[in-house]
Amino acid sequence: MSIEQRKVKVWDFPTRLFHWAMVSLLASLWWTADIGEMQWHQVLAYVLMVLIVFRIVWGFVGSETSQFRQFFVSPKKVIDYTLTEPKPRSLGHNPLGGYMVVALLSLLLVQLTTGLFATDEIFTEGPLIYLVSADTASWLTWLHKTNFNIILAFAAIHVLAVIVHVIKGDNILKAMFSGYKQVNEPVVPPRLRPIWLAFILGVAIFTLIWWLLLEPVLRFL
Repeated sequence: MSIEQRKVKVWDFPTRLFHWAMVSLLASLWWTADIGEMQWHQVLAYVLMVLIVFRIVWGFVGSETSQFRQFFVSPKKVIDYTLTEPKPRSLGHNPLGGYMVVALLSLLLVQLTTGLFATDEIFTEGPLIYLVSADTASWLTWLHKTNFNIILAFAAIHVLAVIVHVIKGDNILKAMFSGYKQVNEPVVPPRLRPIWLAFILGVAIFTLIWWLLLEPVLRFL
């Protein structure tokens, strides 16, 4: 195989599964809230919580391209990347992409946290609403709804950036499906963690959230 055609695996399966599962869950959460299926909304939110907690842990112990230390670069590097044309290729996330990942994960954490205290003032309340006053719960409910619109805006920017990359010949969308990127020069492949480690982490996190949050809601469905 020539250098121009060389494929390098940069995204492990757990990271790719997280990405596409998150997309599906956000769409489902939007739909269940829109039609008033709040119990299913809660169930899906707790499943999303499993994913987010896993991704945060994986950001410290996971594969090299999934670790947060790859995302945090100096603002100068981000500005230099933004102003450089043509854009340099990155094995993992480019400087702007790394900031976007951190921003989206932060927004999702806000969404999940506020949801624990939110109420529809009819049938459904977050499991921690008893810890706050009615006024605080009302404000957190407003923030929960408003923050989702911010998430949608960031997601739209993310999708637009992906489209631009694909148009310019850097098919990062295909890479997020296959895990492989085409490289035009010799590179050192990133270190990827074994899938069994992700499986153990995922089971442990799911078991904890099932016991604390999911099972009580499913009992009343």
